[in-house]
Amino acid sequence: MKKFVTFEGIDGSGKSTVSKRVYEELKRRGYSAIYTFEPTDGEIGKCAKKCIDKGVDPLVIALLFVADRIEHVRKIKEWLKEGHIVLCDRYVDSTYAYQSVQLEGQMEDPLEWLRQLSNFVIKPDRTFLFDIDPEEAISRIKGRKTRFENVEFLKKVRKKYIDIATEKRFKILDARKGIEDLVEECVRDIMENDGD
Repeated sequence: MKKFVTFEGIDGSGKSTVSKRVYEELKRRGYSAIYTFEPTDGEIGKCAKKCIDKGVDPLVIALLFVADRIEHVRKIKEWLKEGHIVLCDRYVDSTYAYQSVQLEGQMEDPLEWLRQLSNFVIKPDRTFLFDIDPEEAISRIKGRKTRFENVEFLKKVRKKYIDIATEKRFKILDARKGIEDLVEECVRDIMENDGD
């Protein structure tokens, strides 16, 4: 069974809806699960969200996400030590995808810089990447407040996600599938024994 599971994808991919439903299903089956997300609702996470809304320099935002994650990783380690399954809606790969695209032109290799800053993170047992065409994703989030409602930007982020999804921990899901099918696929995958 996988203990630390992250859910990634561009805005409008359905990852938040599915991750919450997976959490509910695991609880229904009697598992001790914790649902968490990034940016967190701690002080640094709230500050990061405000800075995004205000259009603050992407470098500042990237550093705020890393700072927020330092606190978050401490909690995740505790939850895992206590024996919980931890489900996280967005994690370090969101920073790699979104912030590396935003930082293009500000430094030579933004992805490598972000990886260096993130060497303290716990590697997830599984990362579900919800893949969807940005045009469809945007049609899903019409009316939702987001700074990332831009097709060209989301195309770059999607490509970055696909580029980084090469490790064995990634499972790329077709986010056009129905919610129930995606929930079932995620739960089944989490329950599988990887020989641990």
